Amino acid sequence: MTQPPEPLPFPTSLCHRCAAPPRYVRTQTSTFILCPLLPQKYPPQPVHACALFRPANPEKKGG
Repeated sequence: MTQPPEPLPFPTSLCHRCAAPPRYVRTQTSTFILCPLLPQKYPPQPVHACALFRPANPEKKGG
């Protein structure tokens, strides 16, 4: 995984919190978020809903 740039592009995007994990691709003028799961690879940002999203740090429930 590449480290997320500072500050995060599209800070509200689900991609930053996904277990996939996302890869950040930088050019001189832009930052793209590559998804290893989606067929289109570079979803339009910010992503607010995704059928393949899984939290990177799911909360553990006591039992």
